[in-house]
Amino acid sequence: MVSPSQVYRSTRSSDKQTYSFEDVVIQGLASDGGLFVPPEIPQVSQEVMFGKWAKLSFQDLQFEIMRLYVPQDEIPDADLKDLIARSYATFRSSDVTPVAKNVTGDKENLHVLELFHGPTYAFKDVALQFLGNLFEYFLQRTNKDLPQEQRKKITVVGATSGDTGSASIYGLRGKKDVSVFILYPTGRISPLQEEQMTVVPDKNVQTLSVQGTFDKCQDIVKAIFGDKEFNSRHNVGAVNSINWARILSQMTYYFYSYFQATDGKPEKLKFVVPSGNFGDMLAGYYAKKMGLPVEKLVIATNENDILDRFLKSGLYERSDEVASTHSPAMDILVSSNFERLLWYLALEKLADGDTLKAGQIVNDWFQQLKTKGKFQVEKVIVEGALKDFASDRVSNEETLATIKKIYEVSQKPQHYILDPHTAVGVTAAERLIAADKDNSTHYVSLSTAHPAKFADAVNQALSSFDTYSFERDVLPEDLRKLSTMEKKIKLVDSADLKLIESIIDEESAKMGL
Repeated sequence: MVSPSQVYRSTRSSDKQTYSFEDVVIQGLASDGGLFVPPEIPQVSQEVMFGKWAKLSFQDLQFEIMRLYVPQDEIPDADLKDLIARSYATFRSSDVTPVAKNVTGDKENLHVLELFHGPTYAFKDVALQFLGNLFEYFLQRTNKDLPQEQRKKITVVGATSGDTGSASIYGLRGKKDVSVFILYPTGRISPLQEEQMTVVPDKNVQTLSVQGTFDKCQDIVKAIFGDKEFNSRHNVGAVNSINWARILSQMTYYFYSYFQATDGKPEKLKFVVPSGNFGDMLAGYYAKKMGLPVEKLVIATNENDILDRFLKSGLYERSDEVASTHSPAMDILVSSNFERLLWYLALEKLADGDTLKAGQIVNDWFQQLKTKGKFQVEKVIVEGALKDFASDRVSNEETLATIKKIYEVSQKPQHYILDPHTAVGVTAAERLIAADKDNSTHYVSLSTAHPAKFADAVNQALSSFDTYSFERDVLPEDLRKLSTMEKKIKLVDSADLKLIESIIDEESAKMGL
């Protein structure tokens, strides 16, 4: 029997239509512009959590969590276990997402959750290695024994502010019946991030370097999903953090890191998450609502602070322009996954549990955002959010200062080097620790990328130390080779929907897809 957490609906829907897990993975974005959510979040008892789950490997824990959201008649147990095993076989750590404990000394209980041990050295590998295998699994099942002209194909179109692009490409490269088009803003990602994407030679992959901002790229991707005629030709799929499978994959490391930090015991703990599109943080929200005893989820933003401003005012307002910071993956105007949180808050606080009414409320808000660039929510919505969340804003100067400070205080057995996104989280965590003055609370700050991916910021922070060498201390050998490899880039001189659709048409024909 399918449970309420194993069917899905759109955050903007005011009708009773529901979707299967396969539907939401393949479709990515609902046709009404909303995001897919399970109307109920499953509950896990403390007995199961600390009596069973706390003893499991990352892979076995992910199976237990996913089984609550994925019906067995869609993916049988053996197939799901195989998908999970293959997805994390290439990670450099046997723990998949290990925790570096007490990076500033035992007195602070500040732990760093390292999410960069996948093939592209970014947290997005955790989700996108699984999502790539999931696309392939569903397509192989659909296309079994079909002739070439009848096979179902997927055109994956995504926008990236850095790491999503390379993680998507490495998750989908060479997959049969899948083509991949990744848009990124010209000159607004790090050179290494661009190299990771553009050196991949696989025929089914094409990067598009677009003049404009990440938000412009993301708007085009959303418009492509809304273009029914284009979709009829290409069957567009999503790999950006709006895809539900990505959120689902990321829930596991909140449970796993909690058990690592507390030695499997129910102790006080707060997560601090550098946040842009809110997908990473949203996975923590699901974990908390499932029963993980997290005291607070702390949103750490850079100078693009729409989430911090919302929690302080209830006004969700798009800024006039994106501030360019040392943490570019967080340089966005609108946090797409925040819509999912707002749906749950509307359901509980304004709709009395009526999913149809919640969809209508959320749709109204986002129509206002589209037409007016902002919307104001009721006080009860902000109060509901603040029960689970806190927020902080971190400047460029503070980001570099934290990279420098952690390097200085973590000399034994070796210096610990943060990337700038991780430094945003650690800065917020240290301020929280100082304000709490509570030595019994654990603080887990998420490290979303390897420092080698952001050489300019790391070098700017650490170049004054005689003991520091980027080449020796930071840069892995496999990333060192990228600059010598041939690149495959298509430059697009305008963030124009029809222009980019025509390019996808043309390149798809060359791919034979």
